[in-house]
Amino acid sequence: MVQLLLKFSQKFKIMRISILIIKCFLICSSCTKVASNKVVRMQIYNGFSKHNAELISDKIESFYKIRVVILPQIDLPKAAFIKIKSPRYRADSIIKIQKRNSVNKVDYILGITANDISITKKNSDGTIKKPTWKYNDFGIMGLGYCPGNSCIISSFRLKSKDNDQFLLRLQKVTLHELGHNLGLKHCSNKQCLMTSAVEKIQTIDNEKLELCANCRMKLD
Repeated sequence: MVQLLLKFSQKFKIMRISILIIKCFLICSSCTKVASNKVVRMQIYNGFSKHNAELISDKIESFYKIRVVILPQIDLPKAAFIKIKSPRYRADSIIKIQKRNSVNKVDYILGITANDISITKKNSDGTIKKPTWKYNDFGIMGLGYCPGNSCIISSFRLKSKDNDQFLLRLQKVTLHELGHNLGLKHCSNKQCLMTSAVEKIQTIDNEKLELCANCRMKLD
């Protein structure tokens, strides 16, 4: 009887250890980890909520396991300002200026603004998409090159009467554009954080705040 109890106890311990190993594996497999020595410097532009910037900073750190340093607020660069259809700032110009103005070598610099930003959308041959009146100066939510070390996010087109929804959209767009900088391309999985918005805010609302298994594997 004693021997049976000992055998049962040993089997029970083995089962507990196995369960713990499986749990650890599941936890690790759901995490996305970037090299721990990398740093994202977040440039807040005047007019954007410092509180929201801190929330986004925390989300980046927990999501990508990468350290974020928030820089002092500054004005958007005047050289990026345009007024074609409406007063806004060129996203591609901001990205270049951010890189050029970085005194010290940085791993990644992420700009975040409440102002409207835009780009010129082009076809693969370099011509402007049609209708040109729409795509010559096209308002966007964020821009990050793949790969790259500079991106810009705007909260202007993410507004919602529901503040929780607004913050969720902001988190998704930020992690998406930074994901491009980290080397992730657009994903065909519509639930994945890296899916293309295809010019619709509904796409962002429908996607999950997580990377699909394929994108997670590519990043790891």
